[in-house]
Amino acid sequence: MSQKSQVLVVDDDLAMCGFLRSFLGARNYNALTVTNADEAVRRFHADRPAAVLLDVVMPGSMDGLAALAAFKKIDKDVPIIVISGQGRTSVVVQAMRLGATDFLCKPFEENELEVVIEKALKQHQLSQEVATLRAQLKEQSRYTMLFGHSQQMTEVRDLIERVSDTDVTVLIRGESGVGKELVARALHEQSLRKDKPFVKVNCAALPTELLESELFGFEKGAFTGAIQHKPGKFEFANHGTMFLDEIGDMSFPLQAKLLQALQDGEFSRLGGKADVHVDVRVITATNCDLEAAVAAGRFREDLYFRLNVVTITIPPLRERREEIPMLTDHFVKKYSVQYNKPFPGVSPDLSRLFLEYEWPGNIRQLENMVKRMVVLGSEAAIVQELQQPSSPLHHWPHTTSSSIPRPTTPPLQPVMPPPAAAAAPVAVAAAPASVGMGSVAAVAAPAGASAPSNISLKDISRTAAREAERELILRMLTRTRWNRKEAAEILGISYKALLYKIKENGLDKAS
Repeated sequence: MSQKSQVLVVDDDLAMCGFLRSFLGARNYNALTVTNADEAVRRFHADRPAAVLLDVVMPGSMDGLAALAAFKKIDKDVPIIVISGQGRTSVVVQAMRLGATDFLCKPFEENELEVVIEKALKQHQLSQEVATLRAQLKEQSRYTMLFGHSQQMTEVRDLIERVSDTDVTVLIRGESGVGKELVARALHEQSLRKDKPFVKVNCAALPTELLESELFGFEKGAFTGAIQHKPGKFEFANHGTMFLDEIGDMSFPLQAKLLQALQDGEFSRLGGKADVHVDVRVITATNCDLEAAVAAGRFREDLYFRLNVVTITIPPLRERREEIPMLTDHFVKKYSVQYNKPFPGVSPDLSRLFLEYEWPGNIRQLENMVKRMVVLGSEAAIVQELQQPSSPLHHWPHTTSSSIPRPTTPPLQPVMPPPAAAAAPVAVAAAPASVGMGSVAAVAAPAGASAPSNISLKDISRTAAREAERELILRMLTRTRWNRKEAAEILGISYKALLYKIKENGLDKAS
């Protein structure tokens, strides 16, 4: 052995201690001898030997079996070989139940002891290597979707490695379901703050008032119901990392307070008089077009520049289809183990469908499909769903990653109403060029034809206005990736009114 392994010898027999010291030294082991169990526990805790040779019968308040239990509490994996003159079955059984690796009866042959020690140390070394490999595999599987073999994800991985050990603010951009939180966690776990807290807050999940108290905390009596002081998430994340997801949905007034916390590293709690100082690295994520939000006055320009120090853009799954087989295999193995449902694997037909599918929900959608397939034990339902061309999923609005320049939505072009619809110019003019004509044509007769006697100007106007309203709402929902709150703000109506109109126009089931 190139490096000496330390072996702790615990025996009240001085002659036995001397023999074992010589025996171990001759075989390139470093022997540490102790004559009582209490001292052995203290030395074990301090020196952490590679193995223990332990006698059962010893003087003092603690015998060998009690010392064995104490050793296992400190290090459950250490190999302990019990050596005793008492070879009773009950003693052997009790020692093995407490975690002894082997049991030798005195007197014993030197070759026998040598084989037992070598075997115990080799098993311990293999166990440590397996544990290390399992930890590495677990870590790798956790970020499988980050470290694919596509060129786009290689660039993402390289950027993570370059900025992870710094404290710069990082903005992660990408569509919903691409793995923005995993990138944030990878940045944290490869940074110097990896042993400190990682705190996540979803800015879209809470109203403004609750989000402010959640982030910055409050003092007792700050508002009705504040019966005691509560620290905020920034304080919990002190010396660690704060991950602000959906930062684009943060209200405008709260953005100013966040900007102060980022610039100065200090803030005041709700109802507080003194400033609180923190040392926090901030990572943010969004699937919104922050540049458009800044231009529209919904997002502070100074906060945008403060957050956008380094941008990591995660491409959608449809732009890296070569990773779909690897991800599918990963999720099949993961959920087969998690649910104890062995799954033979994905058929070639389903693999082809996966590669052809557009994946509007990205990796999250793929993971949920595979999970359902493993739980049900069949891929028939998945195949049927993907083969249905009428499925709403096949007509999901394809939006590019918000951090990638996207074509701007063309302005709404006014439509010149037909002569019969001149009484409603405002309603029809609000519609896009392709809106309302089919419905109006269905009501109004074409030029030169005899007009139906039961059609009035009001009917034409009402039909055109309804179609224009429906198409405009659908366009805004598509433009905002079905963010109803943002669409309501653009349309200038309340959130509840938009929900009602979505239901009234049948858009909740629209493709």
